[in-house]
Amino acid sequence: MKIAVCDRDAAIREELVRLIRETRPEAEVRDFATGAALLRAEEEFSLVFLDIRGVSGLSVARRLRERGQRELLLIFVTGWREYVEEAFDLRAYHYLVKPVDPEKFVRVLREACREIEAAEARVERSILVRGNRSRQRIFLRDILFIESGNKRTLLHTSNGVVEARETMDALEAALGEGFFRCHRCYIVNFGKIAGYGPDSIRLAGGETILVSERRYADFVRAFLRYAKEGGTVNV
Repeated sequence: MKIAVCDRDAAIREELVRLIRETRPEAEVRDFATGAALLRAEEEFSLVFLDIRGVSGLSVARRLRERGQRELLLIFVTGWREYVEEAFDLRAYHYLVKPVDPEKFVRVLREACREIEAAEARVERSILVRGNRSRQRIFLRDILFIESGNKRTLLHTSNGVVEARETMDALEAALGEGFFRCHRCYIVNFGKIAGYGPDSIRLAGGETILVSERRYADFVRAFLRYAKEGGTVNV
């Protein structure tokens, strides 16, 4: 797990890095004095502790989201209470006010790490599907949605479309948490949803699929529960 600490105050950076290393000695920790230095870093971090000094910290957070690091957890560490609302608009995991209480910091760090580990466990799950001539392993993280039609089952993935011999019922049972049968012809990956309405769901790749009227309420409840339990949310 890679964790970044970004704060202009060297003493605060040193203290937060010390607490992280004592709590999660296996984690790789890097510290940055400026948001610009953080943005120049080549690595992708799972967790970022980011100081807010006016709008600049919010701008850095927005840049991290815009360049594709949507799944990282952001925790703002700041003395600027008035930016709480803007921070949570950027899906901040938590907001710690300076001076940071060490016990609270460690508690929030542990909770965040549990969220990351749970998400990573979901990401690495896979299923084995039968094609016309061979079997193929598909990682659940790559599936956008599944559709049935014309006696075929098609898995739409980030790597292309895969035709499978399994039925929709069999795939629904195999996929488990993180997926929902939103229509008799569609199963959607909650982690790939970019928006939804009463009759359709928009995927992160730009595709739109149907959601049936009778399943819409159940879909919304399941999606909100998934988000509350720490699932990846792109809406």
